[in-house]
Amino acid sequence: MEPVVALISVILSYLLGAVSFSRLVTRLVAPNLDIENVRLPQADGSEGPPLQTIGATTASVKLGPKVGCTIGLLDILKGVIPVLVLKFLYPDGYYHLLAAVFVVVGHNWPVFYRFRGGGGISPTYGGLFAIDFVGTIVSAFAGMLFGFFIIRDILLAYVSGLWFVLLWLILFKGDWPHIVYGVVINIIFMLALIPDTKDYLKKKRAGQVDMGAGMETFPMGRGMLKIMKFFKVEPRK
Repeated sequence: MEPVVALISVILSYLLGAVSFSRLVTRLVAPNLDIENVRLPQADGSEGPPLQTIGATTASVKLGPKVGCTIGLLDILKGVIPVLVLKFLYPDGYYHLLAAVFVVVGHNWPVFYRFRGGGGISPTYGGLFAIDFVGTIVSAFAGMLFGFFIIRDILLAYVSGLWFVLLWLILFKGDWPHIVYGVVINIIFMLALIPDTKDYLKKKRAGQVDMGAGMETFPMGRGMLKIMKFFKVEPRK
């Protein structure tokens, strides 16, 4: 691996990741909306604690699922594009794995916005799609099954897909660069979720978590909620 190419890959991927589509799109469709201070809606219609991250979910709370999905797709492309470009330019190298990591770092801690960014789920899966499309689909589906249908915990449904990705990389890639990538991307994702996770666990201990209401606040959750209702599986209160 050439150090100069690796450094350029890291810097450009970080800067691309640091472009906040949630802020840019919100300025276009709702210039007067303050997306920096969005509170998660509660089951009774009241406003809950402020969201610590700023991404597709944040915009979806205020602007609806269509805008949220649009931002999510743009964030996914942030992960897909640099990984595909580097895989094409350097098919025998691992520069694309560096890009897949640092585009998420830029998304989560953007230098342009005082290092306050999103949770990283969309660019993470964008990079994963470009690295191993089939493995990503299988792992994400397994994570949703595990979290929504078996454990019935929205937080585990949100994070466990990446645990299954790591398992997939170990079983089907088997080389150290991909395994290290899987470990690192899980660590980055969990670090970004620490503020929201603390609040979630506090509310869960107090019996204030309504899984169904929580799922209604982001696009993927709404889709899974419809699937759960189709199979007559009630979300846990």
